[in-house]
Amino acid sequence: MAVAGDIIEITYNHPTLGSGTLYPKSGEAFTLDQGGIRSNDDANSIDGSGEPIRTMNLVRWSIEGVISWSANTTNEVDKLVQLASDPVSADWTMASINGVVWGGKGFPVGDINGDTNAGTTSIKIAGGKFFKKIG
Repeated sequence: MAVAGDIIEITYNHPTLGSGTLYPKSGEAFTLDQGGIRSNDDANSIDGSGEPIRTMNLVRWSIEGVISWSANTTNEVDKLVQLASDPVSADWTMASINGVVWGGKGFPVGDINGDTNAGTTSIKIAGGKFFKKIG
């Protein structure tokens, strides 16, 4: 039986910027790509004898979804901008309501914008190697 549901918290620990916790919005989907090796999907990757030409590439891991944002207290947008601007990666964990915890070393990528009406921001965290199940 599959057990799915909310991501309940995301934590980061950076060697100079410190640590913190981000709280995902309930009922919002998060996408998870563990990273690793992918084979290209190209129907034309075949030679004249009918043999496939297999192209394999490494991809980084990523998590993406919506978190709460409090501009007047914790200011998650400001902290994410700081983490994105620093050349050193942070350690990240993501805990699911089903008890599974994932972890990896990475950084915020893409645009970082706060929604002043909803009190949320969309985030994407990505990194090298793998985002592994650690608990």
